[in-house]
Amino acid sequence: MKLPLDSDLLRTFLAVATTRNVTRAAEKIGRTQSAVSIQIKRLEEILGESVFERGSRGVTLTAQGQALLVNANRIVGLLDETMASIRAKPLDGPVRIGLPEEYGYTVLPRALAAFASQHPQVQVTVKCGYSAQQMTAIDADELDLAVIFEQESPATSEVLFVDPTVWVTSEVHCVHENTPVPVAVYERSDWCKKFAIGSLDKNKVNYRLAYSCDTGGGLKIAAVSGLAIAPLARSNIPQGCRELTEAEGFPPIDSSNVVLIRNPRKKSLAIDGMAKVIRDAFQPMGTVAL
Repeated sequence: MKLPLDSDLLRTFLAVATTRNVTRAAEKIGRTQSAVSIQIKRLEEILGESVFERGSRGVTLTAQGQALLVNANRIVGLLDETMASIRAKPLDGPVRIGLPEEYGYTVLPRALAAFASQHPQVQVTVKCGYSAQQMTAIDADELDLAVIFEQESPATSEVLFVDPTVWVTSEVHCVHENTPVPVAVYERSDWCKKFAIGSLDKNKVNYRLAYSCDTGGGLKIAAVSGLAIAPLARSNIPQGCRELTEAEGFPPIDSSNVVLIRNPRKKSLAIDGMAKVIRDAFQPMGTVAL
């Protein structure tokens, strides 16, 4: 019968692996040196492998110890996260969030649903819209948090990741080969005039405005259906479409920062919790390469 591998042994192992010294590890976890040595010996007996090589200058990890280190960190981290979740007091109060449509259907729904399930007393309100609309709402004290696109990150914001805007075309219809090229744009958008149309002018592309709308979903429809090419975030290129390349005369439009803005007038644990949820939801995306 195999002995159980409990978390206490893993924590002692991590302390020794971090300090590379039994004496310092004992001080770190508040145990005697002999108690730490006994636990490491017990761990090695359970595993049937040595996890440390002892030397005059301390200890080093064996190959088995290196393999255990990865899993031990993961297991102890999950246990700590679970315990923190259990001990955490349920949050309450309102949280008003502004999101760009691009991520309202992809990155954040599952994270928002998990937060709402864990904290049912929090009244979450979500508003989708342009970055300019979200900033206006923050200034008017109508939002607590907003995820927006920024060319240069303001001092009061937190960069979540970088998601370049590119020209997108249908893989089937290839409308980018037309002359003039039909283009889809946001209505009443200074960004479209300055950056999207500006990139076409800069690269001397012969184009015509063929489609206008108020939403990112509308731009996707234009691209998928072959009505026009459209400026879309690289992470949001729809199925059946592809990014146009610089070799084809369409370099990336910009390298927008996706940033989290906080309303400086509003502070609460619920807002802090939601900010963490948003931050964690974007973390796996990293930086979309230029």
